[in-house]
Amino acid sequence: QVRLVESGGGLVQAGGSLRLSCAASGRTVSAYAEGWFRQAPGKEREFVAAISRSGESTYYADSVKGRFTISKDNAKNTVYLQMNSLKPEDTAVYYCAAGFVVSNSFTGASQYNYWGQGTQVTVSS
Repeated sequence: QVRLVESGGGLVQAGGSLRLSCAASGRTVSAYAEGWFRQAPGKEREFVAAISRSGESTYYADSVKGRFTISKDNAKNTVYLQMNSLKPEDTAVYYCAAGFVVSNSFTGASQYNYWGQGTQVTVSS
């Protein structure tokens, strides 16, 4: 199986930046598409960003497009989410996920087979 471990969360002021990491084991990240999802208290889990198996294509929620960047480093077997211009509404637990995802289904949580434990991101005003 695949194990995903997120890290890099923390407390940051509005307008600041964080980089989340998702370290994968059991299989290389190049074998899967990966996505980032987030869930705030009292809210449903929502799609944030995704990257195709090859890394050639990326997808973003409208709320984060232009601010967040997803990438993968095959040599380190790690997926990243660079978050810039953070807003208080970005506060949530962020989850990394991996799976075999078709090109029109990257935003659906059900498309992903493996999930990390989550890392807390808190943005203060």
